[in-house]
Amino acid sequence: MQWKTAHWTAALFILCTASVGYSASTYRFTLDPGSSSVDAKVAFMGVGNRKAYFPALRGKVLLSPAQMNQIDLDVSIDATQLKSDDNVTTGRLKGKDFFYVDKFPTVRFEGTQLAMTTATSGVVRGDLTARGVTRPVALNVVFSEPPAQANGKEAIRLTGVTTINRKDFGMTAYSLVVGKKVSITIRTRLLPS
Repeated sequence: MQWKTAHWTAALFILCTASVGYSASTYRFTLDPGSSSVDAKVAFMGVGNRKAYFPALRGKVLLSPAQMNQIDLDVSIDATQLKSDDNVTTGRLKGKDFFYVDKFPTVRFEGTQLAMTTATSGVVRGDLTARGVTRPVALNVVFSEPPAQANGKEAIRLTGVTTINRKDFGMTAYSLVVGKKVSITIRTRLLPS
């Protein structure tokens, strides 16, 4: 009886220790606002592109080198601050036909799954919410340093790229002159927090 009690006590100790170790190796980062931006590019009239820039964003990232298949990536973009190449385009993008910023001021990406393809690149799967519509999105990411070797004390640069169909988010205007596929690039610096 004493052996069984000792055996279960040891097992419980190991489980608790493992749990503490996992918790200790989960690192938190915040996006550096001064080194973060998002830009979007869409085909225009079949011969060129129109770009939009989102300079104001905030967010956080939680990752664990011991469990690289999961990530908590939460990025909120202030759509009211978007800019483009000219004032007319900026006004249209902020208006009801596109981002409708008066009603939907924030664009948000929430990533939950991470599949690393190399030591520094992978795919984050999650949900993108824009204009009040949420759709699943795969974000191709590149880290400046291998996240599996992160120590939680140094900044990491992150670049993410994805392509969405603007019509999936209710942005259906100007279909004859504006393409439906939008290329989005997120660039940020993750600061330990």
